[in-house]
Amino acid sequence: MRYQISGKQIEIGEALQVHVRTELDAIIEKYAMRPTFGSVVFSRNAHEFVCEATIHLSTGLNATAKGSAVEIYAAFDNCAARMEKQIRRYKRRLKDHHRLRSEPVELLDASSYILASDADGETGSAEPETLQPIIVAEMETKIPSLSVGEAVMQMELAGAPVLVFRNESKNGVNVVYRRDDGNIGWIDP
Repeated sequence: MRYQISGKQIEIGEALQVHVRTELDAIIEKYAMRPTFGSVVFSRNAHEFVCEATIHLSTGLNATAKGSAVEIYAAFDNCAARMEKQIRRYKRRLKDHHRLRSEPVELLDASSYILASDADGETGSAEPETLQPIIVAEMETKIPSLSVGEAVMQMELAGAPVLVFRNESKNGVNVVYRRDDGNIGWIDP
């Protein structure tokens, strides 16, 4: 598996990189997953170190975890423990969903935009001059082609509040999201 281990404004030593590779390889081997790429980013938040890890699986799904601690090794260990718990929890579901899938998840290209927020910070206080939002950034993103169950699982694995996907059974763009009451919502236009 390929790894990208980096730090945001902190130096990452060779010993930590070896530790990260060894631990993640052990987790992946234990659950017999098929990873293609792993990304681990270390940063600092006040007095704590923060570790964010993402593992891309060959099925098209991603597992994401985050951990923090006063020491950098402990931050990674917390992150690795959460990653292992996620993968263990969803191992059966991953196997069940992908047993019938003979090919990897298809990804469609799409544009993603970041819109400028209200400049004065007040919402609804004044009428906007124009209804056209200001685009701050434009990026390319991928939309996976999944079943609804796989989309919910991907959203939970990634820890995301919402996931846009192409429904395999209907070939339409759908959305799953976490509701305020803790349930999952599904938009099928």
